This record gives sequence, structure tokens and C-alpha cells, in this order.
Amino acid sequence: MSLTRVAIVSLNQTPMDWPGNMARIKEGIEKGREEKASLVCFPELSLSGYGVEDAFFFPGIEARARKELSALKAFTKDLGVVVGLPLSIEGKLFNAAAFLWDGEIKGFFLKQNLANYGLHYETRWFSAAKPGFRTLIDFEDKKIPAGDISFDIEGVSIGFEICHDAWVENRPLNSFSDAPSLVINPSASHFAFAKYEFVKDLVEKSSKDYGCSYVYSNLVGNEAGRVIYDGASIAASQGETVSEGKRFSFAEVNLTVADLDLKERELKAKNSKDHAVISCAGKLLAIDSRKKTVSKKQSTLTKHEEFTRAVSLGLFDYLRKSRAAGYVVSISGGADSCASTVLVHYAIQLAVKEFGLAEVSSMLCPNRESPASDIKSLIGDLLACVYQATSSSGEVTRNAAREVASEAGASYFEFEIDSIVESYKELGKQALGRELSWDSDDLALQNIQARTRGPSAWLLANLRNSILLATSNRSEAAVGYTTMDGDTCGGLSPIGGIDKAFLREWLRWVEKEGPADLEPVKALSFVNSQEPTAELRPGGSQLDESDLMPYEVLDVIERFAIRDRQTPLEVYQSIIESDYGWDKNKVCAWVDKFFVLWCRNQWKRERYAPSFHLDDENLDPRTWCRFPILSGGFKSELEELRTLAK
Repeated sequence: MSLTRVAIVSLNQTPMDWPGNMARIKEGIEKGREEKASLVCFPELSLSGYGVEDAFFFPGIEARARKELSALKAFTKDLGVVVGLPLSIEGKLFNAAAFLWDGEIKGFFLKQNLANYGLHYETRWFSAAKPGFRTLIDFEDKKIPAGDISFDIEGVSIGFEICHDAWVENRPLNSFSDAPSLVINPSASHFAFAKYEFVKDLVEKSSKDYGCSYVYSNLVGNEAGRVIYDGASIAASQGETVSEGKRFSFAEVNLTVADLDLKERELKAKNSKDHAVISCAGKLLAIDSRKKTVSKKQSTLTKHEEFTRAVSLGLFDYLRKSRAAGYVVSISGGADSCASTVLVHYAIQLAVKEFGLAEVSSMLCPNRESPASDIKSLIGDLLACVYQATSSSGEVTRNAAREVASEAGASYFEFEIDSIVESYKELGKQALGRELSWDSDDLALQNIQARTRGPSAWLLANLRNSILLATSNRSEAAVGYTTMDGDTCGGLSPIGGIDKAFLREWLRWVEKEGPADLEPVKALSFVNSQEPTAELRPGGSQLDESDLMPYEVLDVIERFAIRDRQTPLEVYQSIIESDYGWDKNKVCAWVDKFFVLWCRNQWKRERYAPSFHLDDENLDPRTWCRFPILSGGFKSELEELRTLAK
């Protein structure tokens, strides 16, 4: 039995980084050639980058993508290459996959089903190609077919679906009476918890249901700022995974090899006049089955592992692509700031494991006279933590901040800012003509302490040419339990996409166990032994869950309300039916409080620093959950709930 070797390449691209994107594509081609692959498959829109957004409206972007594709031809002698780009046809922009064979552009498959939900706004920029649509376009000095097309290489048929095409009922494969021998799916499918198993099942099922070999390639890394890609590369045949690549790699070019039995098959479209089959002269290189490459299968990752590796990769790429000199965390000694600190610590550790200390040092600290001597020195260069004490601060949090920063390898500073807080209070006294007191000015006195920490943290970030990390989590964002220009200060919010209940659980896991191949952070015991507190009121008795509700409850309410789009009464009923065992009157009060605070604080969510997308419970109004800043606030619906509670 002879096999055909296909190289599946995951790329860490950057929107409109034409030289960089092209260099990585060329590297992928060369790696595929070295592995004696007949075909090299790249992800969706890999020439331009996927996250180009409204710059897709610029005609020059599509023109430059064409220019880059033309330049790529010379690198495709003696093999086939699939690469994605935006393509304009008769005044409409399409999401296209170009098929190059032996130095020539043979045709363009056009995406038929555009993703237009959550993170994806493809219909804003692209037109969906209708099934059966095909045309000839002018490209350089030739007429090249585009649309609903497939290719034939000496009896081996090759068809396409692009990402979301495979997720819908009316998918392109349904247009064939007999599916192609090989189906290639270039994708830009964002990371979400537990999504990989679904994707893998989709690829396996597609290969089984259509009796073909199915190849899926995806982007990897933090491409454009908010979205993380896991780099999944999967090949399946007849319902079984043949090969799958490493996920969450920090490398920019990752190649996975799949040796597939591509039986010759006459392609039969259900309506042949609407489907073009492009013949390509030549033959796919045969691989002796006795020399078949055996690819290592990837193990299933727990949610804790996925969170660690996805956010670490996101932080590393954000730092690398922004060309900043590091990160600064205003560390309070609590869960959120310590989690942010540990995630940066793991990001650098994982990068060093993949590239080596000298290369990461050169990559992230280009102005260093010599590479860092050890990883702790490197982390100290790249991460600074500052504890900013007021009269409300206690030794428990100070000690926790110091111990976590030390074990994480961060540079550590302590600022005493009480005199600055007092100066602001004096300004308030002058403005009002009276002393400020905790009885009458509680919220203002809390906020001024948190807000006073902002300028000092920004100063340290500026002095170190670093990015200040905001440390608010998703649960706080939902109810606005955060000080604007206080703990929301920052250019990036690494934990803004995760709820506090999970975050506390993750911190306990990191303390006791930690990610595979990495050490746990034992100093987190100083954090995990505390009850969450903003520590902004005197006396040391302030607790987050007393101010709000138990974080476990908040997470459940948020999930029913925002993810499942339920009204207050429906949320109450869902909780009661789910039998959590909570007192019904308390549930009414908690649901009431959640919706009041949710509606009141949309303006805060609009001002949050960018965060990473991790699941379908994201609250980011820029990418996932839009809500009016001004609204009726569920007034009528809450009255119904309050009536029920009486």
C-alpha cells in the first residue's frame, strides 16, 4: 500500500505583518518539503492574518495579499500548497483558500458559510459564496477558476471546506454524490475550554460519514490581541484520527505530518454543471507504508491545564508582539493579582522550556548586553510586582504579596501610599467644607485608596517600558465590584475572561499540584488561606462575599443570566429547579442584586482593558456580550421577582 504524506502547519501569524507572515509560510513549506510531503496545508487567511477586522475594507489589503500569493508561487515547485487570503471578485470580498500546485495557482475555493456570532463578524467584511457558484478571475495574466471547485491530481480528488463550512448542516461536502479522496479545512477557530474534543470529533466524524481523509489546520497563539488559538492540527481517515499536532505551542511554525491512503476516486458532484473539477498535471509523491510516520497522539487536558497554557501563551505573544519590555502587576496579596503574577511566571517558564533560556532572553530582552544567566533572573527582568499599602492594609496580604512575588521570580517593590490618600481626603474636605467619614463617605473612601494605587503602578510600568496588567476578574466585571482607574488600571486584563470561583479553585490546584512539567507555587498557600477581600475598609473585616454574595452563587446566576439569556424570574426558577440547596429567599435577593448591579455597571465593562476569550461566558462588549449602557434595567422583570419573594 502506498500513502500520501500531507503536512499540516499551524502558524502564529499577525494581521498585516506581510514580511513575517510570508516568512513563516515559507518556513512551513520548507519543513514540509524536508518531510517529503506532497501537500502543505496552512490555516485560514494565513497570508493576511485572520484578525484584520475593518482593515479588510482597505482595498490595499486585498491587493497586497494577491501580491504575496504571486511571490509564493516560486516556493511551491513539485508540491501542493493551500494558503488562505482575502479575494475580491466583482466588487465583493471573499474568504478564499488558494490551491497552488507545482509553482502555479490552480484555483480558489471560496468560503460558503461565514461565522457571524460571538467573536466572529465575518459577514461584516466578506460575502458568502453560494453553493455551486464558480467564475474565472483575472490574476496576473491568467484566468483562474474560483468558487465551488475541487481539484484532481491523477485520479486523487481534493476538496475544501473552510472552518465554519464544516460546522453547518448545509456544508460544501453535501454537494457531492461521492466525496473527494481528501478534504482540506483551513481554519481560524478560537480557543475555548473543552472545544478541542468537539473539533476532533467533528474531523473524525466527517472522515467517516463522507468516506474520505479529512485534514484540519488551525492558527496558534495570540494573533491579534484578544483571541487565542490552540494550533490544533488533525488528520483523520475513515473515522479514525491518523495524526494530531501539539497544542499551545509557543513556536511560530508547527508542522504535523499525516500519511494518508488517498485512493483514486472519480469525483461526482450532485449537480456537475455547478461544480468545476480542476485537473492538475503530475502525481502525488508516494510514501512506502513501511516507512509511515507515526505521530504522537495528544492527551486530553483538564480545564486547569487549558487555562494555564492558553493564558500563558496569550501573555507571551502579547509581550512579544507589542515589543514591551515586560509586565507590571499591582499585587495586593489577594487571589486576582497573585493569579496574574503566577500566569506571567508560567508564560516565561513555558517559553524557556520550548525555546531555551538564551533564545527567550534574546527574544524578549533584546537590549540586554548578554542573555540572562538563569530563568529567575529573566523573570525578574520581565515581571515587576508592587505592593501599595494604606492604613487599611494588613500584614497578611503584605506577606502573601511578598512571598508569591518572590517564588514567582518577580522584582518586588513596596510603596507606602497612605500620605497620598490623606492628601486626596484633604482635597475632599476642602471641597465639601467638612471632614470625610466612613459613616457618610464609605464608597468614596474605599475607591480613593484603590484609585491612588493606579498612578504609582503606571509610573513603574512606564519606567520599565512595561505593560501594566489589570487584575479584575469576570465575576467582578459582571457586578461592577471594582474601582475604575484602580484595579481596572492596565493595558491588558489576563483574568478578565474567567470567573472568581474557578480562579480560586485554580489557585489551590497550582499550590498543590500545578501544570504538567512545571513546579507548583507553594507560596499561594498564603493567598488560599484568606477569604477574598478588597481590604479598603479599616478594621480588617471587609469580605467580598459579604458585600456581594458567595462567588459560587454569583457564577451560577451569571451563567443563567448572560450565557443562557434568561430574565430574572427565569434565573430564579432555573436555580430552584437545579436544586442547589440554597434558601429560596436568599436566591431571590441574590438574583435581584445581580441584575441591578449588572445593568448599572455596563459603562465599566465598556472601559475594561482587553482580555482573553476563554469560553462562551465572556462579558467583553467588544467581542462577545453587547449590552446597552443605559437601559430600563429589567425594572418590570425584577418587580415580578420581588412579588414572588414576598
